[in-house]
Amino acid sequence: MSKKSISWTLVTVLVILSFVLSGCTTPTPVATQAPAATDAPVAAADQVEVFSWWTGGGEAAGLEAMIAIFNARYPNIEFVNAAVAGGAGTNARAVLATRLQAGDAPDSWQGHAGQELIGTYVAAGQLEALNWLYEQEGWLEVMPQTLIPLISQNGNIYSVPVNIHRANVMWYNPAILSANNIAVPTTLDEWITAMDTLKAAGITPLAMGEQWTAMHLMETILLGSLGAEKYNGLWDGTTDWNSAEVKTALENFAKVLSYTNTDAASLSWQDAAQLVVNGQAAFNVMGDWAEGYFRELGKVPQTDYGWAPVPGTNGNFQFLSDSFVLPVNAPHRDAAVNWLIVCGSKEGQDAFNPVKGSIPARSDGDRSLYGTYLQSAMDDWATNTVVGSLAHGVVANDSWKSEIDTALGLFLASPDAGTFQTALVAACKASGPCK
Repeated sequence: MSKKSISWTLVTVLVILSFVLSGCTTPTPVATQAPAATDAPVAAADQVEVFSWWTGGGEAAGLEAMIAIFNARYPNIEFVNAAVAGGAGTNARAVLATRLQAGDAPDSWQGHAGQELIGTYVAAGQLEALNWLYEQEGWLEVMPQTLIPLISQNGNIYSVPVNIHRANVMWYNPAILSANNIAVPTTLDEWITAMDTLKAAGITPLAMGEQWTAMHLMETILLGSLGAEKYNGLWDGTTDWNSAEVKTALENFAKVLSYTNTDAASLSWQDAAQLVVNGQAAFNVMGDWAEGYFRELGKVPQTDYGWAPVPGTNGNFQFLSDSFVLPVNAPHRDAAVNWLIVCGSKEGQDAFNPVKGSIPARSDGDRSLYGTYLQSAMDDWATNTVVGSLAHGVVANDSWKSEIDTALGLFLASPDAGTFQTALVAACKASGPCK
């Protein structure tokens, strides 16, 4: 055989061999609109950067539980945990705003379902709609219909909620109430009477922390004073901020504030909550992430702490939800989609929520994984009237919330309900639906 014949034979063999090898190799799927399969690594995306404010306690442990699931499903993708501590998300959102302005968006970030996301990032055209992902994963069948409109705009869904928290929870110390012959109050009048008794006995009636916790307390007093329909009307323009009933609600808030600790401004929410379980205060109004914190401290439910709806709010579930989003032009979009799939999965939510101290956004969570308090929250979420939180992003956009917060700071320094009401009317006209 000639050298030329040998050369052509060799080329032919190599070409055939290359086709055989390529036929034996499975190509890695690449997401365009829909993502890659949920159990396969994603092409051209070796990391995903996820931004949140979960840095301590049960929330950090819950996040780590979801990260472990992500790492098991996608071992070839590095998870970059870009969490920023402090201020119940205030610090993190300031850092995020700076990054977005600089064109340095993370692959996904945490936000509160509702106007915090819709009125800020969706309004700025910074988020992708996720309807296709909800359809692909079957989430429309397992996410509550009360929740979907709150994470949507013009028929488009913009986030994946991982949990549901309740805001209108009053935590109390059972031993203090028993020692002072106080029944758990159910109305504002009963609560004020109980706090008068405690104050006379030299006991701090109500533990409170820094200013955002005062806004949290305020929203529950507004709900307890106005009822669900008129409370909702504050945010859609059907309740007049300048009305006599709103002034009464603000006067109730001023009265309740008079029972709080004098060092509130220097305390975190954890500090304030701990005063109750340590026997230094009788009551604390805080979201149910406090229950996760109490368990972290080794406290026993119904013994070291009890709970009830904030007086006047029974039958109402004032909610917030932590959600994750998909930014437009995410640096590692396919990996970000896979993170969202974990966030919305039953496995992910049942790993995260029992540790975090929240209930799953999905309706098919495994109840056996959740403690006494969280099971009661599941029942109330399914049966109560649902209203949104102001302090945690559901009912007001960032601009409006910021103006309310400024007015609140002045009110805390000089608690005059009339002056506060005037400022809130102006805030609604400037950034809300008031005309």
